[in-house]
Amino acid sequence: MTEPSTVNHHADHAGFSGAIGLVAALGMLVTGRGNARFAAESAAVSDTDRVVDIGCGPGNAARAAAKQAARVVGVDPSALMLRLARLATRDHPNVGWAQGTAEALPVPDGWATVAWSLKTVHHWKDVTAGLAELRRALAPAGRLVVLERRVQPGATGLASHGWTEQQVESFAAQCRAAGFTGVRVEEHRRGRGSAWVVRAVRPGAATQ
Repeated sequence: MTEPSTVNHHADHAGFSGAIGLVAALGMLVTGRGNARFAAESAAVSDTDRVVDIGCGPGNAARAAAKQAARVVGVDPSALMLRLARLATRDHPNVGWAQGTAEALPVPDGWATVAWSLKTVHHWKDVTAGLAELRRALAPAGRLVVLERRVQPGATGLASHGWTEQQVESFAAQCRAAGFTGVRVEEHRRGRGSAWVVRAVRPGAATQ
């Protein structure tokens, strides 16, 4: 009997569109630069990498990877986010943008050497399917980096958008179940808040 796939705790989010979506996108554009730099440094992105940025929003992290001369595909379900990302990128030759989701990434099998999702995994419709798709898209020895805000148990509204300690450990266990190796959870403190960082590797030897 096949086990049911895992549905995420904020999978019912309506998505970003209209005036509210534009305000959110502009806010992400201004406030997301630190997380973008952290992701690029954390994954040790270089000019040999091909990066897929899942839930790229207005594109901060994708541009941070491109500054390291990596090839990048930013993926987001929101057409509004992608429009703003294109406007802010000014036709950077190393970056492409595509509408899509974690469960259906618009990249060939084994294309990515790095995949990351910054504060967006808690919106995936189906974590099990998303992790299976990540394993498909990542090359052998490809690196996965996930960042989520640390939230308190019982939080509601915007304060619940992130992971409790129990939720991050659950996600790490799902990474292992999906076949990823080297899975580890870290807490990244920044200012008054902190974030969870999950790192993992797709098994297999890297190819040149």
